[in-house]
Amino acid sequence: MNQTANPESASGATFTVLIIDDEANILAALKRLFQPFGYNILTAESGAEALALLEKETIDLVISDMRMPQMTGAELLEQVRSKWPDVVRILLTGYSDINSTIAAINRGEIYRYISKPWTDNEIVLTVHDALERKHLLAEKQRLEALTLRQNEELKELNASLEDKVRQRTEELHDALEELKKEYFASIQVFANLVELRRGRMAGHSRRVAQLCRNIAHKMRLPESASLNVETAALLHHIGKIGLPDRLLDKPYTELTNGDRAEFDKHPLRAAAILMGLAPLADAAQLIRCHREHYDGVGNSLGLHASAIPLGARILLVASDFESLQSGLIEHDMLTPVQALNTIINGRGIYYDPEVVDVFSEMVANVGQTAHIETEFQLSCDQLHEGMLLTRDVVTGKGIPLLLKDTVLNATHIREIKDFEMSEGEQLAIFTRTI
Repeated sequence: MNQTANPESASGATFTVLIIDDEANILAALKRLFQPFGYNILTAESGAEALALLEKETIDLVISDMRMPQMTGAELLEQVRSKWPDVVRILLTGYSDINSTIAAINRGEIYRYISKPWTDNEIVLTVHDALERKHLLAEKQRLEALTLRQNEELKELNASLEDKVRQRTEELHDALEELKKEYFASIQVFANLVELRRGRMAGHSRRVAQLCRNIAHKMRLPESASLNVETAALLHHIGKIGLPDRLLDKPYTELTNGDRAEFDKHPLRAAAILMGLAPLADAAQLIRCHREHYDGVGNSLGLHASAIPLGARILLVASDFESLQSGLIEHDMLTPVQALNTIINGRGIYYDPEVVDVFSEMVANVGQTAHIETEFQLSCDQLHEGMLLTRDVVTGKGIPLLLKDTVLNATHIREIKDFEMSEGEQLAIFTRTI
């Protein structure tokens, strides 16, 4: 059994794993296998001992052998499902136990069964994927609960303001705008955190989002449609969270056919993650379709031309334009002119001709009609309250600290100074006084 995987937790969480087997050597082997990955490992030599641990400890995942005295793995996992349904359940079983395995699947609702003898890579990746899925589901439930709570709070607020609606309209409008701004800022921060896994992805989604918004405005899309495509651009890499490092370390054209097939699933994974969140459902649909080619050749979803949502067609042009310059598609990083020519060459094949024409005109006119606004690059000692950031403040590793359009207050300035002192790094801060 050779260890060939290194599944870091994308969530950064510390998980507790309980392993149950009546053979001490197997427990020791599995404990050694999982310890390098930062999991809190507990062991038990019987079903009864495992149930006692579950009563006392908060456990995220159990791995149980099928054949054990007094209580089989199937019987144990059935009890775990009944009393602790949120605990992920994995069964170790031999080929001769197939009938018992089927019963365990039906009665214990196990996440996966692994045949003995196992390979280290298989069991490590299975546990890693199960725990990441558990974390994402928990985060989804948290966000849904937060959305529901906010909706209820807004209902109560509206009910209490019925008699004062005229004089409070402006105040309520400002509050809602601030809420939307914070919500969108949270999405921007989350998008940047997703990209921290690989350095050359840093800032990619923010740049693609700005391009998408500019294209949408140029095409005179409604504000809601523009916001949807901008949100989709910020989150279109989220499906890469669960991909192994080997698929992110190479440009797309250098991947094998098998690796490309696995990599190409990331838009579907992203859509699955986001679709359950009502505010992000439209953006999730755009992400799901954004790798579909305009001519339909080789498309996994069977869509082509106008059947592909317009926002997805916009996102593909913007994302590929940025990716070509970042070395995410080919080994060589193209210049903006070379990247644009590549997009134009794909007009009507990969890309919507109308979107390409609008984008080409937009890129050609950059700097000719743009509004130029005076800004200053300052050191942290020159900052004072009331200044407006004209660019995002990011670290050298691409981590966002403050977003564009933030009005500086004393807390912001103190945090900037503390960061520069602790990290020994001078930040690029662009502001203008308001």
